Amino acid sequence: MRGLLRAVALASATLAMPGFANAADLALPPASPPPTIPAYIPFSWTGLYIGGNLGLAWTQSHGFTDSLGNTFSDVTENPVFAGGGQVGANYQFNYWLVVGVEADFDWMSNNNNQSDGVSIGTNIIKVSATERWITTLAARVGVAVERGLFYVKGGGGWVGANQFTLTNVAGTSVSGSNNSTDSGWLAGAGFEYAFTPHWTAKVEYDFLALTNSSFTVPAGSASFPGGDIVSTKNRDIQMLTIGFNYLFNWH
Repeated sequence: MRGLLRAVALASATLAMPGFANAADLALPPASPPPTIPAYIPFSWTGLYIGGNLGLAWTQSHGFTDSLGNTFSDVTENPVFAGGGQVGANYQFNYWLVVGVEADFDWMSNNNNQSDGVSIGTNIIKVSATERWITTLAARVGVAVERGLFYVKGGGGWVGANQFTLTNVAGTSVSGSNNSTDSGWLAGAGFEYAFTPHWTAKVEYDFLALTNSSFTVPAGSASFPGGDIVSTKNRDIQMLTIGFNYLFNWH
């Protein structure tokens, strides 16, 4: 009898083993670790940059006067094409404050600002002044909104000009220095947007207020009174440009 019970127990254990195996097969696999979320890295404006620009420039002159009491008014002020490049550096202090410095150089197409005619003696004289190039050096302060940057700038500027030309409507003329340089203070504002981590596009307005300039007519000039001093005051240059920059990030 005892042997029979042992045989039954051994048979029951053998039949139960596949059941235990199937239960192990049905067990849930171990849980996968949660996905790793990359840390948020805000865009940074810190770095050096270089780029180009193009747009329009126009001057505002309040006319010319001379030492004989004549006023040359109604100066023609036609917008002209301007284009060039810029180089600069930014430093972003926190999430929003950006400061930097920028230098620009732009060529101007034929910008000939000519007055109306004034009778001097038996001649009718016109005065003109022509700007050829503009270079500026300014500090920039901006507010960053992620990839957008609203900024203002201020500094100084220099203009290369064919300074003064007096023209007699009969056809003769006399000119001042053809390689003179005027200077003045600069103020501007703009918006820049980074459409990739390195490339940005911008639109900018600048106002350059030039110092007063004068030209003395050489003695013995035909058709012109020698020694006459021709002056211009409050001659300003305004520019509206679009541009692009390549930013060498430091992060």
